[in-house]
Amino acid sequence: MQESNFGRMLLSHNFQVSPAVLPALSRQDFTAIFAAGLGEQMRCQMLDNPHWIVEILFPLDSFTPQQVGELCGQALAAKRQPSSGISDILVLGGLKTTPPTSDSPLALQPGNWGVDVVETFSGEEFLRSINWDTMIADKPASAIFRVELSVGNS
Repeated sequence: MQESNFGRMLLSHNFQVSPAVLPALSRQDFTAIFAAGLGEQMRCQMLDNPHWIVEILFPLDSFTPQQVGELCGQALAAKRQPSSGISDILVLGGLKTTPPTSDSPLALQPGNWGVDVVETFSGEEFLRSINWDTMIADKPASAIFRVELSVGNS
């Protein structure tokens, strides 16, 4: 159960890089990256959900959702840095404001952040392919965030 002084963020993984270039991550490995990389103030656990992989609970008095998104991107980039593949990492977050689509307690709830962690060859092309600018046009800046990192570039 979510504590009132904690924010809740659910992460999905959108892997759009050839496994021959960059190894794919299992759900367990994906979760372990954030459990190890986010520090003791945050709680991470793997979810048994077809879409969401990781739940992160973070203290609202210490971190903004944007900061947590940045830390998620940095944790994944640090894990991917030794690889020879060159890719972009996007961490795209949106605040849930509509009713849940499921009765499951693991579903994204109003006030939670749904975050798509994307690994792709081109972040710019990915954002264009999903019409990011159109998708966020009517949303307040406080209800979205975007983090972009490049991995493998020396």
